[in-house]
Amino acid sequence: MSDRKTSSVPVDADSLRRRSAAQDSSEIYVDPEQHRRFPRRQSQTDRICVGPQHPELGTMTTPSPDGSVAHFCHYTPKCYLTVHGAGHGTSARTGSSQYGEEGWHDATTKTTIRADNEVEAHREANNYRFGFRKWKGNVTEKPIGERSDITKELYADISLVKPQEGLVVSFGNIVYVFLFGWWISLIYFLVCPIMFLTILGAPYGKLCWKLALYFIWPFAKSIEKASDAVRSSIVKPPKFEVIPEEGDTEDKESAPLLVSSPIPVEIPVPEPPVRKASKHWCRVSTYVWLLLGYPVLAVAHSVACVLSWLLIFTIPVSKMNARTLTTVLLMAPEDLQIHRQEKTNICEIRVVLYCNRAFNVHYCKYTVQGINIFALNLLPLVFITLIVGYTDREHNYFSAETKFATAITSIIPLSYYIGMGIASISAQSNFAVGAVVNATFGSITEMTFYITALLQGYHANNKCYEEIVKAALTGTILGCILFIPGICMIIGGIKHREQRFNSRSAGVSSALLFISIGGVFAPTLFSKAFGYLVCESCTNIPNNTSVPFICKDCHYDMSRTDPHLILAHIEPLVYTISVLLPTAYLIGLIFTLKTHTHIYDIHISDGQGDPAHVGHHVVLWSRWRALTVLIVATVLMACCADLSTENVKPILTNSSISKYFISVTVLAMVPELPEIVNGIQFALQNNISLSLEVGSCIAVQVCMIQIPLLILFNAFYDVGFVLVFSDIHLWASIFSVIVVNYIFMDGKCDYFQGTALVVVYLILLALYFFAPSPRSC
Repeated sequence: MSDRKTSSVPVDADSLRRRSAAQDSSEIYVDPEQHRRFPRRQSQTDRICVGPQHPELGTMTTPSPDGSVAHFCHYTPKCYLTVHGAGHGTSARTGSSQYGEEGWHDATTKTTIRADNEVEAHREANNYRFGFRKWKGNVTEKPIGERSDITKELYADISLVKPQEGLVVSFGNIVYVFLFGWWISLIYFLVCPIMFLTILGAPYGKLCWKLALYFIWPFAKSIEKASDAVRSSIVKPPKFEVIPEEGDTEDKESAPLLVSSPIPVEIPVPEPPVRKASKHWCRVSTYVWLLLGYPVLAVAHSVACVLSWLLIFTIPVSKMNARTLTTVLLMAPEDLQIHRQEKTNICEIRVVLYCNRAFNVHYCKYTVQGINIFALNLLPLVFITLIVGYTDREHNYFSAETKFATAITSIIPLSYYIGMGIASISAQSNFAVGAVVNATFGSITEMTFYITALLQGYHANNKCYEEIVKAALTGTILGCILFIPGICMIIGGIKHREQRFNSRSAGVSSALLFISIGGVFAPTLFSKAFGYLVCESCTNIPNNTSVPFICKDCHYDMSRTDPHLILAHIEPLVYTISVLLPTAYLIGLIFTLKTHTHIYDIHISDGQGDPAHVGHHVVLWSRWRALTVLIVATVLMACCADLSTENVKPILTNSSISKYFISVTVLAMVPELPEIVNGIQFALQNNISLSLEVGSCIAVQVCMIQIPLLILFNAFYDVGFVLVFSDIHLWASIFSVIVVNYIFMDGKCDYFQGTALVVVYLILLALYFFAPSPRSC
């Protein structure tokens, strides 16, 4: 080994410790000069040397005390995100704390997590920021070569034959035969004699016969061009290229002088036959095929393509049918050959069509332009809902219940598009723009529904819609502080046994929840203190002087009191609360993002890696495209919300289920399904902190942003919205906040605590289920 190489190695462990102590409160820095002296020989999965394992971010590599260079941070062309969080089980740092908090901050540890590029690093940082919408998916396109083998298989080219792995006779392939194979093959068998009867179309009749046998079981079979099949059958000597390792050049001096040199051997290779120009489109038989055979098969393959695409897990069948429709059926029949691929084949061959698996459960992660396949498949439902809802006003073809179901389901993909648009703009913009976008569009899904419901009730002179909005607001609060954290704790706890989170940041959210609940229900407590108890449906029991009346529907009514009480006291109180709650939210933003940033302590490291490497990651949605999607999705959301509130009346009048239950479940939680999925994904990656922040962020925004906006809307357009809730909403919300704060005390969770939260949520749902409907409904 040369002296030049050994001189750059760190001397011992003491030097590393001294260097670590010198950088105690700074980010992990990688010297570019060291990268040039130490070329990376790692795989694409780069190791990151950081401090002890961080509870929020999964397993990290921890350097050992020895002075081996392998434990020093390797240079990697990635963007790094440094997060300071509570480090449970780690040694306390000596010396005075950077922020003067010896109790908590001394026990923190710096952790660096990796992002693929600067845009993804900003997205990760926004996830940890208070008030920002949490988003799990990427906003940049990652090259296929850097993805996992499972993901590569989802996007694999169906014209490439790879070595077979596993059995061809699998459950998914057998399901294909029953769902698609038999009737596609049957249609080919029916078209075959028709083409033979035309005489001119006899070659296509033979083709239909071959394809009928192919589509009944297409697995491990390939459709090839005749010329390609001949070319692939010609034996060619393999070409070898010797790539010396990096250490070979340095050991060149110690290599033996006498080495037997390889003797070049020339193997004659026959030239492939010259392909003649095809006259396929100059024959009459081609147009006979296009008139009689191709249209029927085009319809069959189109139906199979759409059905298999909607089923998601059978997307390989959709790709196979699309390639057949656009390529195979438009080729000359003599140019197509069907071959069976043997398992002994170890080479990759380019063909026209090849499918080895019809079913893959991992297609639930499949994306198109960054859009998840579920959101993409639900997008046509949005347009169908709008067309049917606004053209069939008299319910001649579809009932009101069906329209309501489709309208409320259409909110799910629109919520996904709004969330991705917010994440895309925030990741490509500075903090101020991201905060404005999150504050503006973060609650647009719920606000459109609430406002349209209040307008519907105002025009129909029905106070039931106001009660529905209040129940939906309460249901969102209960679901976000009980169900979302609970289900994430259960799923994450089953996989990771015990998960830890930053109790300090959770404490900030808990404090804001207390403030929110206290402010929102203050007018309700005021009405109980100064309102009159009014009882309806009172009946007298004959011959019973001790209990002269039996009353039902007793409630506090402000209208029976001093007529000036509402104008003089209730309205000023509500307006005062509508100002104080957003102010508290703003103070929370300043506290967590400006003055006390060490609670989250988000940093993006200076080393951005290789610019060429980062350039390969293309932003899926530009700012203007994301803004356009946000505006269009908001307009569509308003239309779907209008249709849902317009068609909910038959459900409210004819259903025997309590209107409270419908509001706190369907109307409250359906728009939050994308957030629930994000929270579960964070929990599966052992990042339970973000899972908990998903629910807390929504609950705080409901109380501190959405309700004040509804009050502001009512001030300019009086729809009769009074911020006085029923007793069931008051006590359910207070009880839920107390339970959640008790769970969040120790900074760790498991599936048992998650089960407790879910059980409490189900108990409250049972309470709403058996509760009588509001008097106005």
